[in-house]
Amino acid sequence: MNSDYKLIYHKSAVKFIAKLDKTSQERIATGLKGFLSIPPEGDIKRLKGHEGLYRLRIGSFRVIFNIDHQEHMVFIQAVGNRGDIYK
Repeated sequence: MNSDYKLIYHKSAVKFIAKLDKTSQERIATGLKGFLSIPPEGDIKRLKGHEGLYRLRIGSFRVIFNIDHQEHMVFIQAVGNRGDIYK
């Protein structure tokens, strides 16, 4: 496990997570811990039409992110429900 990578959250992602119930917050937190290992763990796919963006599936939630390997950072761009996140 390589814990040199830092998670950086966009303001909208933090707001969405804060509005969720406690069990959903814990579920997302568990899924995001997979980012600390390189390569990241979880159901991750590259987004078509977006250079360098990926999505992580955590149940009905989706996390949109990109990785900067030179700076050792993972940028969480957005967190949302499956139907709303891609709009």
